[in-house]
Amino acid sequence: MNFWDRILFGNLFKDWAIAFFIILVSFSLIKILKGPVVKKLNKWAQKTVSTFDDFIVFAIKKTIIPFLYFGAIFGALNYLTFNMHTTHIIEVAELFIITYFILKLITSAIHYSIFSFLEKQENSEIKKKQARSLIMILKGIVWILGLVFLINNLGFNVATIIAGLGIGGIAVALAAQAVLGDFFSYFVIFFDRPFEIGDFIIVDGEVTGSVEYVGIKTTRIRAISGEQIVCSNKFLTDSRVHNYKKMLRRRIVFSIGVTYQTTAEQMKKIPLIIKSIIDATANATFDRSHFSAFGDFKLNFETVYYIENPDYNLFMDAQQKIYLEIMQVFENEKIEFAYPTQTLFAANAFANMEKENASKLESKLVEKN
Repeated sequence: MNFWDRILFGNLFKDWAIAFFIILVSFSLIKILKGPVVKKLNKWAQKTVSTFDDFIVFAIKKTIIPFLYFGAIFGALNYLTFNMHTTHIIEVAELFIITYFILKLITSAIHYSIFSFLEKQENSEIKKKQARSLIMILKGIVWILGLVFLINNLGFNVATIIAGLGIGGIAVALAAQAVLGDFFSYFVIFFDRPFEIGDFIIVDGEVTGSVEYVGIKTTRIRAISGEQIVCSNKFLTDSRVHNYKKMLRRRIVFSIGVTYQTTAEQMKKIPLIIKSIIDATANATFDRSHFSAFGDFKLNFETVYYIENPDYNLFMDAQQKIYLEIMQVFENEKIEFAYPTQTLFAANAFANMEKENASKLESKLVEKN
């Protein structure tokens, strides 16, 4: 018998040789053409401003070219003849491979679409970090739908499986209400954006720090004292959040008190002194300064000004400068700051004591006489 007429797994050696030749030629062509085509596409993509062509090049390198290799293998196998069982295995493998590459292409498109949208916004890098959990969720949904499609094409009753999952889903939802609450709160944080990564926030006066990470269930905050605070997303959406990153300017109110020995002329000068000091301070805008009240031991002045920058360190530097200059000018003007004191007026008491002592002395003199 001729060597090429021998049979292996139901096919002639000649057919096996042709199948391997098809694979070899296909692989060689793909390998030869891949380099020049990808290189040319990269040059084309670099000349354009749009990032869509970059995504096309990425998709070709990571999805289309690997798919062509598998296509060459399955094309060669289709040239051969197998029994029903083997043919079914090959068809299932083809279905798995095709589904995998389609899903991979779809998830890559989702990733590109979200990132390209965020790229056009302010603080894009921060928003990209925050979007990673959302992308992971969307990719998970796509893979689940792809798995359902695959199961349906394998001949299983998908409706029964989905119904079973629906009943199980209700049970899981009842048992994991807190987890689902945090999960949906994540979407509220992502789309409503009450805060973002890097924002300095205070939550109900309890939690203070900078947002480091926003996840599906928890948000991590770096406290001022250095430790990391982990909060559930639902706690944050249900709480009152003070976001100082959104603050455009900082309003400052402070009061000072001077003694009751301060003269009227000095009192008139105080608002003008404070105004001149604030006006001379960088990033500070004067609003008002008034003699506001007669206190128990002091005459009160209330001042309001703004710092035209949300930075806390800058605010503290400006406030320190203003306070020190107020002290210096008050010292020069002989204006004294008040502190808690009490003054006792005992003039009548001393007069009564003198009268009483005088009457006692007079009585003693009368007795001697």
